[in-house]
Amino acid sequence: MFLRIPRSIHVLRQSTAANFGISTIAIAAIMAVVPLAMAQTDPGPRSTNSTAASPVPGLTGAELNEFNDGFATFQEVDDVHDSTAGNGLGPRFNSNSCASCHVFPAIGGTSPNANPQIAVATLKGARNTVPPFIHTNGPVREVRFVKNPDGTPDGGVHSIFVITGRPDAVGCNITQEDQLFSGTNFNAVNNPNGNLSFRIPTPTFGLGFVEMTPDANLLSSMTNTSGPRAAAGIAGRFNRSGNDGSITRFGWKAQNKSLVVFAGEAYNVEQGVSNLVFPNERENAQGCQFNGAPEDADDPVSGEASDVEQFSEFMRFLNAPARGPITNSVTEGSNSFTNIGCALCHTVTLQTGQSRFAALNNKSYNPYSDFALHHMGSGLSDGVSQGVAGPDEFRTAPLWGVGQRLFFLHDGRTSDLLQAILAHSSSGSEANTVISRFNALNTTQKQDILNFLRSL
Repeated sequence: MFLRIPRSIHVLRQSTAANFGISTIAIAAIMAVVPLAMAQTDPGPRSTNSTAASPVPGLTGAELNEFNDGFATFQEVDDVHDSTAGNGLGPRFNSNSCASCHVFPAIGGTSPNANPQIAVATLKGARNTVPPFIHTNGPVREVRFVKNPDGTPDGGVHSIFVITGRPDAVGCNITQEDQLFSGTNFNAVNNPNGNLSFRIPTPTFGLGFVEMTPDANLLSSMTNTSGPRAAAGIAGRFNRSGNDGSITRFGWKAQNKSLVVFAGEAYNVEQGVSNLVFPNERENAQGCQFNGAPEDADDPVSGEASDVEQFSEFMRFLNAPARGPITNSVTEGSNSFTNIGCALCHTVTLQTGQSRFAALNNKSYNPYSDFALHHMGSGLSDGVSQGVAGPDEFRTAPLWGVGQRLFFLHDGRTSDLLQAILAHSSSGSEANTVISRFNALNTTQKQDILNFLRSL
């Protein structure tokens, strides 16, 4: 991309040559770097000193207790044996605590820069090799296999680590899957067999508002923008439950219906803990089952809720991310964001419906997402289908909180917000027209949009 050099720069070039006797050619070489300094850049994540999770305002005393109990359980570190230290880690797992992955910029968030998976790999004597797609400086990743060995579709999560070697797992001798070491990215250059697909943790802030949004409100929001979306080449559809047909909305492909299902699945595939939502062990190798199934359940003696229920209550009552300072640039960026069509998918405002939780009842919130699926093209396709979501379809990523995130896109391939924007454009993407409009903006307008996004 070529940037126009302002007339003032040409004047400076001529006056500098005249005053100091330097050739205009030499000055031209020096000044050639000036446009580079003027290019738009991601200002980077806003600083934060907080690791505390903030509850939704207006919770009752009982609801606040549920939030606090869930907050504590969310941070528990699981061991293999069912105990006060947690519920039944493994036999295969990606990490040993919800808060090890959902931790930045506060508990409940997404991946930190210092990847906890490195230490977990050999914690307590576990004999794991860190695969090439897991790096010390993040992001936290899970891996899915696109195909089974016989060529049929897979798409499921394949846990990275095993409990073999730990003193609380004597008798279990399973090994990591060989395919984990076959590549570093889902593309033909770095992953020749094209079978690894990565996901990073989605933030859980404000999810109670999302859960309490009626299907009708989501559908109405899309209907109201049908004309501008069609003009921009944007379609979109919702992922739906195969049983009742209602809209599903959690996860990178909106594959999960509720926070309970979201939590239950994550507990099972990320930490290897069977629970009331997913009650069966995924690994049946002899000598690797140390607890009765389901490992996580309500305690009939104390009446304490299951971990999965506590996880869901923590996420349900976890407040939406706070905004950063609003400057003139941020305001201009917000206007440009809407004018070029970004808000046609990244819907600014939605409304919850009637809820038994007063703090979530008929509330407006600003997720910057329509929670619908959109074709993102060949450049972002991960080869995985979930529900009605095809290989290149993803739920519109909510942008609230993006101002403090470190990694972007479903696989965490970049930490540069500008690169994440540009990656929305590729063959088959519904965002191509919008990205063309973005590219047509001047440098200041692009910078305003980046500043606006970092204010969210």
